[in-house]
Amino acid sequence: MSIQALIEIAVEKKASDIFIVAGCPIEIKVRNELIPITESPCSAFETEAYVSELYELSKHRSMDNLNKEGNDDFSFSLTTLARFRVNIFRQRGSLAAVLRIVRFSIPSAKELHIPSEVSHFATLRKGLVIISGPAGSGKSSTLATLIDQINHHRSAHIVTIEDPIEFLHKHNKSIVSQREIGTDCFSTAMALKAALRQAPDVIFIGEMRDLETIALAITAAETGHLVFSTLHTLGASNTIDRIIDVFPATQQTQIRVQLAMVLQAVISQQLVHTVDNQLLPVFEIMVNSNAVRNQIREGKTHQLANTIASSKDEGMMSMDAMLYDLVVSGKIDAKEAMVHSFEPSIMLKKLSLLKPNKAV
Repeated sequence: MSIQALIEIAVEKKASDIFIVAGCPIEIKVRNELIPITESPCSAFETEAYVSELYELSKHRSMDNLNKEGNDDFSFSLTTLARFRVNIFRQRGSLAAVLRIVRFSIPSAKELHIPSEVSHFATLRKGLVIISGPAGSGKSSTLATLIDQINHHRSAHIVTIEDPIEFLHKHNKSIVSQREIGTDCFSTAMALKAALRQAPDVIFIGEMRDLETIALAITAAETGHLVFSTLHTLGASNTIDRIIDVFPATQQTQIRVQLAMVLQAVISQQLVHTVDNQLLPVFEIMVNSNAVRNQIREGKTHQLANTIASSKDEGMMSMDAMLYDLVVSGKIDAKEAMVHSFEPSIMLKKLSLLKPNKAV
């Protein structure tokens, strides 16, 4: 079976990912569950052939980076199907690939069940907004909807720096310049430096991975730009700590002050299974209020969770409160809430007070 035939099956079944690894059948992920779509395990020869086909489909990509680094990231489109974010890597001496399927159309906030408290951040004009969460938690989709809202409602220049490009944004009320690392520019840091000379109003950085990128993102927010980015952390306090800890100890006090001034919000996101086997995003939203600003500046990030939980009237939302409300409304079961809870012991006590059919 050709790689395109496998892709067509995956798209038809509404999969989010395709896994091609020697020693097991080709599998797809549907609602976070792995499903085999071939009967027999792939050999190393077959996975190498599939990888070669993927490079042919990408058209402009060579295997130089794969041969040099042992892994490679790129994206490509199949006109009638979708876009694909691809990671090729070596494992046990053979080649493997994971494809993330990205639909051409950008889903709306309503389709993705993104609350208005999150959509609101598309109306901001400056500052830093961070969306955090584990891989595959829907961060890219959430950010794509925010960028799309700006594109349709504001006259602006939006610059995205991605590795690789996922959602394609058509120019609408805004101009959208999308740059892919390795194809359009050498590195995120270099692209971000250049972006500051491209008269941007909004900058989207796919991920803040290193000190230089984080420092430049903070600088861009300080100079009046609206900056969106992601981190692979979970929870506002962990996200803030990760940013601070990247810097040498001698710079951390200054970075706390700068971050406290430019940060607009930290949004943490997870995906949960509903009782009818759908995927639903759940959020923790921290808005940079006066209390939050002081806690970041003074290094008291351990207090942020309590501030978020007690500041609903300021647009904040705790992860556990949202999970609890979903259990009460019957959308998820108590076990799913416990798996994703930030404070499992407290969540268990609250759930134990519910009716027996909803309790753990």
